[in-house]
Amino acid sequence: MKQQQFLNLATAEEAEKRFWEAVKPKPLGEELVLLENARGRILAVDVLARHNVPYFDRSNFDGFALRAEDTFGAQETAPVLLTLNPEVLSSGVVPQEEVARGTATTIATGGVLPRGADGIVMIENTLPVETTDSGVNRIKVLKPIVPNSGVSLAGSDIGVGEVVLRIGDCLGYRETGTLAALGEAKVSVWRYPKVAVISTGDELIAPGEEMELGKVYDSNSTVLAHAVEELGCEPTRFSIVPDNENQLETVLRQALKFDFVLLSGGTSKGEGDLNYRVFEKFGSPGVLVHGVALKPGKPLCLAVLEGTPAVILPGFPTSTTFTFSKFIAPVLRAMAGRLPERTARVKANVPLRLNSDKGRTEFHLVHLVRNADGFSAYSTGKGSGSITGFARADGFMEIPRNTEMVEAGEETTIHLLGESTRPPDLMIIGSHCVGLDYLIGEMQKRGVSCKFLAVGSMGGVLAAKRGECDLAGTHLLDEDSGEYNRHLLTPELHLHKGYRRSQGLLFRKDDYHFADLKSDFENTIRQIINDPEVRMINRNRGSGTRVLLDRFLVDKRPSGFFQEAKSHNSVAAAISQKRADWGIAIRSVAEVYSLEFFPIQDEEYDFIIPQKRLERQEVAQFLSLLEETEIRNQLNKLGLKVENPA
Repeated sequence: MKQQQFLNLATAEEAEKRFWEAVKPKPLGEELVLLENARGRILAVDVLARHNVPYFDRSNFDGFALRAEDTFGAQETAPVLLTLNPEVLSSGVVPQEEVARGTATTIATGGVLPRGADGIVMIENTLPVETTDSGVNRIKVLKPIVPNSGVSLAGSDIGVGEVVLRIGDCLGYRETGTLAALGEAKVSVWRYPKVAVISTGDELIAPGEEMELGKVYDSNSTVLAHAVEELGCEPTRFSIVPDNENQLETVLRQALKFDFVLLSGGTSKGEGDLNYRVFEKFGSPGVLVHGVALKPGKPLCLAVLEGTPAVILPGFPTSTTFTFSKFIAPVLRAMAGRLPERTARVKANVPLRLNSDKGRTEFHLVHLVRNADGFSAYSTGKGSGSITGFARADGFMEIPRNTEMVEAGEETTIHLLGESTRPPDLMIIGSHCVGLDYLIGEMQKRGVSCKFLAVGSMGGVLAAKRGECDLAGTHLLDEDSGEYNRHLLTPELHLHKGYRRSQGLLFRKDDYHFADLKSDFENTIRQIINDPEVRMINRNRGSGTRVLLDRFLVDKRPSGFFQEAKSHNSVAAAISQKRADWGIAIRSVAEVYSLEFFPIQDEEYDFIIPQKRLERQEVAQFLSLLEETEIRNQLNKLGLKVENPA
């Protein structure tokens, strides 16, 4: 057969475009797998916590559960004397008695915090007192504590309803450990794309066979099969096919039953190169590109045969691996539901001073955020008992054992954790909202990796001013103007209107304390905060909801004031589970948890964006979501109303 020449080479950009438009790669469908078999799989859905982690307010060490205010002023020379309750709370014991003023209850590490108590004093900071004649035991408290000292609050690691892992996340040991901590035995993942791997050529022999003159060991099938596996796909290796057109066509028709076909060799236009000629026998749409202006990789052939993506890679191993990485790997990643490839170490500055225990090498888990000069590394702020601290971290920094602190602004090396821990495509910091969770999920579906740090509205605004995020979610009212969020703007910041949502008082439908509500929220608040039997669940400082509530409470500190929830879902969960009796949250979560909702006011949840980041493609893509009809409909179903774009 007469030798042919490559006369019309496609550019790399043209080749990629034709292939992607023809294949339109996307995940191939969901399947439910056992957690024990889930490592390395890709999440097909967002995972929401069905339980709090920890599930209850628990003690961090052996000691005594008490009211923190009872310890104020305590010192070794003037200890506070408390009556010891008869109940002993070992691990797994459900408290039956409330801790009253002037009393304390013995509690073990991991024990359930009893009602009435808001802190734990370590046993080392107490002294026993001899039993009185009446049989009453007492203790001396030698050091004061603050509210929540020694306590891991329910939901402080993971709150009920919180999005813990997102669609597109790859499940490594950190993620599967998180799922186990949530009690999940099965998980929904994307199906493995099945890939046929075929090597062709009379010169090829399998590894292990005796070498002969003119022969070459087949390495491409091993390289491609393992590369396919690393991308989250399932390879099937066919036997070596000789240079016989009829045999090749028979094997190819079998291979087209798979989701993707990979061949190597036989794609040049020499007399013995048959693969591309067999490809030309198939249509729908057939060969898209044969010949690319690359070195190495010129003979690459891209096709869709009978609806199945099929590729002939060059025979030389270097060309094979290069073209596979550039043209094929991204498509297979998309078919497997994986996010774009990530990168092992980065330099970053530490924006906030970190203290360390001198004498011990310390590892700090961090979140990485982009800034004008590179990256900033923020400590996750979670301790050794945290599950999500490790699962969500981007990396860690090592503090030498003779170092007491890392000063703000100091540069350090961050060791990245795994493949998926590159700084995200879109960084969002600020106030939590169920609508934002939905929008982030949509962005991840579209191949944009996102990270959200819930630090409250004001924390998000400050991060935007420092240029540490792409978007800051906020809902802060200016009482003078009656407008939301505009008063936060500077020349360096842009405001994009988001949506409206209704904030209100949440409580259980059967709670008699709320049977006679007043006609307005101010009177209602005055009624419930003065009732010592009614316990609140607060929001984290810096959140817009906390600012709203503080305005009504003024200087009051009702029961439960120091217990903080980091999301609206966590507020609703605390009330539903009777860990609290009331709190402030948005209407949509009240409906989800079947709670009563007493409206306070509508508010505007908007996005503040550094001016320099407005031109970023990912920012524009996020903002465009709010203009899509289907997205608006879904937000409306969540009880949110989208405003007209600014």
